[in-house]
Amino acid sequence: MREDADDNASERAGEAHRPTRTLAPGLYVVAVPIGNLRDITLRALDVLRDADMIACEDTRVTQRLLSAHGLSGTLTPYHDHNAAARRPGLLRAVAEGKAVALVSDAGTPLVSDPGYKLVAEAVAQGLPVIPIPGASAALAALAGAGLPSDRFLFAGFPPPKQGARRTWLGEVLAARASAILYEGPSRLAATLEDIAHLAPDRRVAVMRELTKLHEEHRHGSPAALAGTYRRDGPPRGEVVIVVGPPEAAEDAMDDMAIDRMLADALASMRVKEAANMVAEAAGRPKKEIYARALAVAKRGNDA
Repeated sequence: MREDADDNASERAGEAHRPTRTLAPGLYVVAVPIGNLRDITLRALDVLRDADMIACEDTRVTQRLLSAHGLSGTLTPYHDHNAAARRPGLLRAVAEGKAVALVSDAGTPLVSDPGYKLVAEAVAQGLPVIPIPGASAALAALAGAGLPSDRFLFAGFPPPKQGARRTWLGEVLAARASAILYEGPSRLAATLEDIAHLAPDRRVAVMRELTKLHEEHRHGSPAALAGTYRRDGPPRGEVVIVVGPPEAAEDAMDDMAIDRMLADALASMRVKEAANMVAEAAGRPKKEIYARALAVAKRGNDA
């Protein structure tokens, strides 16, 4: 008799901890795997199973993920090309009491994808937004890079053209933090060369195909890594670059480094705009940097 009572108690306890099949209304921002399909949380699977609809970049990609875990769902495309048209309907569904899951093709939504505006408008309308954390290529790369992780800056993709890219990198690399960048394979060597131009002594990690079969980590100076990828050609797959923070001596940016940043910025900006950007990045007075910008511009015109 006591044994039956214990069994019944165990069953009740199991029922108490079993996830409900009804989600509260809201926009669920769900992280999905970046490669290995098993890198997904149990809570994320519960949300994808029970959501009234799943907004996704590519329905084929999301369907493969659902099928791999024995799930099905109502999928609706939400990507760069249709986001403006689809947002009102998704927000209306949440306002009417639906549970809407937002996923990207890989990783955490809002990190280099169109989810930001949907979440921003949901917050502005006072609708519930529930993040469901999980995989992120940026954090996975930082975890394996062997570089300081107590302070980091995720900067996304650099501009494709060299002048704008060097200006952008100058601002990013001035931060007192490890910098995390995404880059396409075809531009990897060029971006590493630009990092070497601006910060030759930094330590760099190039992380490729994270969590996938051909995962690869390479570490070294930006010049050495650039040379490797120039020699071997563009790698396959997704790439994350992690650049270590400035050393203490480099942190106080010297005049030569500032002049390099100004020269790069002046290629695409007016003198005042370039001076303001570099002054903010270097932590130096705007008046001082403006005077240097005028001098750099004059040298460029005289050359």
